[in-house]
Amino acid sequence: AIRKAREAAAAGDVEKATEYQRVASRELDKAVSKGVIHKNQAANKKSALAQKVGALQG
Repeated sequence: AIRKAREAAAAGDVEKATEYQRVASRELDKAVSKGVIHKNQAANKKSALAQKVGALQG
């Protein structure tokens, strides 16, 4: 989901990028709750994704 969001952002597709960003955010949160990744790493990934999508919108 993160890759899809990045690719949509790179292609300039705002709608798909925001949709995939939401999905990626949920998947990262699930990974944190299961102990797969650290919460700070998930926060960094979500933040970077939000910046890329935000740059498209505004």
